[in-house]
Amino acid sequence: MSRPVPLHHTLSGPADAPLLVLGPSLGTSARVWSAQLPTLARAFRVLCFDLPGHGGSATEALPFTEPGRATVDDLAELVLDLVARLRHERFHYAGISLGGAIGARLAADHPGRVASLALVCSSARFGRPDPWRERAALVRSRGMEPVVATAPGRWFAGSGTAGTPLGRALLRDLATADPTGYAACCDALAAYDLRPRLGRITAPTLVVGGLLDTATPWEHAQELGAGIPRATVETIGTGHLALEEPRAVTELLLAHLGRSTAPSL
Repeated sequence: MSRPVPLHHTLSGPADAPLLVLGPSLGTSARVWSAQLPTLARAFRVLCFDLPGHGGSATEALPFTEPGRATVDDLAELVLDLVARLRHERFHYAGISLGGAIGARLAADHPGRVASLALVCSSARFGRPDPWRERAALVRSRGMEPVVATAPGRWFAGSGTAGTPLGRALLRDLATADPTGYAACCDALAAYDLRPRLGRITAPTLVVGGLLDTATPWEHAQELGAGIPRATVETIGTGHLALEEPRAVTELLLAHLGRSTAPSL
């Protein structure tokens, strides 16, 4: 069997440091982690990737793009392939929204591979499947313009965030995403439901909920925290992409990773 087309990615930090994989949200690119990357790359080899059809990743990385075919499992396998290409076995993982779902699936299915897990504004189930399927059909028929128009209300806690340099750049990333790849990721979200398997996650887990997040409200973080054994749950005053409090996100991740890499007594 031929290997999949690799996801576009960047590597930062010392080559001999522990590997930390950062997963982006639907519609964004690895750019969504730009505020945290310089600090995290001081102590970790940081791998940032783009979802299929987003940023620099080809939609063809997915094995299936027909309506209803793509799954979070497919996305998780692409990340595992990327890690294997870099000759790593074990890694830390942090992800926002869909990026978090990918990490949760990896931690549940490959507990020996995921050294620690951080889920930011993510969920065990992103609502009913029908709205995701409807959004997938919308972009397949009309392109990205309809979702770009409504993205600020989903992504940001206030209109000011959309006007920042990072906010504007992420909206441009959404506008230039490939509709087929974006729709396939919507299909993956429609089929995703990890609630019955949360108890299988053994990696030290941090759950961060945004108090102003309307896409995955605080209750989603509570559900993750209740289902994942010994998870730590924190809240910050942000919208869905957690852009409004970049320092708080960085500090929470550093503390979590510090606990996860500290030698056992």
